[in-house]
Amino acid sequence: MESVSDALEQSLRDGEHRYWLTTSDGVGIDAVLLRGAEARTTAVVLANGFTGTHRNPHTRTIAETMYAIGDVMTFDFRGHHGSEGRSTVGNSEIHDMEAVLVRLRELGYERVVTVGFSMGAAVAIRHAAIFGGVDAVVAVSGPSRWFYRGTRSMRLLHVGIGKRAGRFFLRTFRKVRVIDRKWSPRPAEPREIAGEISPTPLLVVHGDADTYFPTSHATAIHAAARDPKDLWIIPGMGHAERAVEARLAERMRDWITERLRRISEG
Repeated sequence: MESVSDALEQSLRDGEHRYWLTTSDGVGIDAVLLRGAEARTTAVVLANGFTGTHRNPHTRTIAETMYAIGDVMTFDFRGHHGSEGRSTVGNSEIHDMEAVLVRLRELGYERVVTVGFSMGAAVAIRHAAIFGGVDAVVAVSGPSRWFYRGTRSMRLLHVGIGKRAGRFFLRTFRKVRVIDRKWSPRPAEPREIAGEISPTPLLVVHGDADTYFPTSHATAIHAAARDPKDLWIIPGMGHAERAVEARLAERMRDWITERLRRISEG
């Protein structure tokens, strides 16, 4: 006998629609929309962390949970896997997010929520502050400031981004192509721009066992944001989408559902 989860998985496979999006600065983005047979007016966008992909099984599991809210679009940031261009590690990626939002609006979605992880969290915050057009933002395991080197994981990441050998490794083994020049000008940091998201609801989620960014990053973003905002520090949670367990994904789903309900009620 087919289980409910098996039926959902088959439904999602049947409802996969691939899209090739083009950003305002001309970069091709590989995206997938999980869409049911019946038209829905709400969509959730999942934005992976650095080196992540919409093919990631962790992303897929989160997408299945969010599917209860509405259709779900996942995508590869520029320079990642099937998308064109080179990663700018959180700067120009706001244009990737906007290309996703534009397509979803064209498809008729009236409510769109962005959920970002690590680099994707920084992008979700910056996108909402600069472009707007979203109904809620969830930022998971995101940095509050640039160039952080306070953990071993981030020191290794900076070697990967800043050194030729590191970029070769990322390109060869992680299918990620990174720019070989510094930002000019420096984009506003998430903590500098989080206040511009209001009145869009913002949820900041962070684990106290994160090996990339300590919880001070989450508290800095939350402190900089204006209401409506929420902060969850999750005991024992690690970093980004790989650390999001089923119970937390369901809790985030319920938070989104409640915020959308409040918007609908005015």
